[in-house]
Parts: sequence; C-alpha cells; structure tokens
Amino acid sequence: MNESDVMEVLDRLQSAGVRFLVDGGWGVDALLGEQTHEDLDLVVECEECERAATDLRELGFAHDAEEQPGLPARFVLRDRRGRRIDLHPVVFGADGNAWQPLPGGAWGAYPYEGLQATGEIKGRAVPCITAELQLRHHLGYAWDENDRHHMELLAECFGVALPPQ
Repeated sequence: MNESDVMEVLDRLQSAGVRFLVDGGWGVDALLGEQTHEDLDLVVECEECERAATDLRELGFAHDAEEQPGLPARFVLRDRRGRRIDLHPVVFGADGNAWQPLPGGAWGAYPYEGLQATGEIKGRAVPCITAELQLRHHLGYAWDENDRHHMELLAECFGVALPPQ
C-alpha cells in the first residue's frame, strides 16, 4: 500500500467513526515520516472490527479468514490488488489501557501512554502508537535486517533503548 492507499483507508474509517491507531510498519513510517512498508496495521476496538470491514468492503477489501494468526489476534483484510490491512482488535479498559486477545487465552498489552503518539503520513497527522511501544511489540520475535534497521531509526530519533544484537 502506498501513502495514497493508506490515507484512503484512514479517511474511510474516520468518516465512519471508527477509532484507530496506526501500528506496525506504517506506524514506524508515520513516526519517522518516511514510507518503507506495505501492509497497514491498525489497532481497532474489537467491537468495531466488523464495522471497519464493512466500510472497507466499499474499497474492495474482504476478510481473509485463512490468514494465520487470525482471530482473536488479527482480523486480516485483502483486496484483489494484493493490498493488506491487519486489524489488531483490542478491548479498552476504564484506565485507558488496551488489551489485544491472543491465541490460547493470552493477552497483548497496549498501555495508555503507548497510545498517545501522533505521526505523519502524506503530510497529515495520524494517531499511532509510540516508538517505545513499537519497540516493546518487536521484542516478541527475532528481528530480520529490516526490523533491526527500523528499530535503530526509532532509537536514533526517539531515544528508545535497543536490546543487544
């Protein structure tokens, strides 16, 4: 997905009243102000995933129930052009923290303070997760060369501490 595709998706969700935060690769891109990723990851309230999917159907996206991991952790949408959106369903607590249901009854944490960043895509401000939360979410798996590069850029720009290589 290019910047125009991403903004088309975000505009559609915004006009439908779906609350989202840009996460994953495009979240890193938004924080850094440069495009290096293709698929779009969005944090969305569990209750709004179906509504988001319905609204995005008008742009040609459909639920890909075969993608793994799927629900409860991810609600993946694809279109015929190969564009992909990963909705990360979360439940918001009264304290502002968000919790992502994961396979096997586990939970992923999105602490309130990690949900307070604003990035930029195509010259527009977009809500996204912080550099610190990006790093925390990248700690759950081995990094490839691309991940390492992006985490180093976040460390340089935002001062986040990286684990040893």
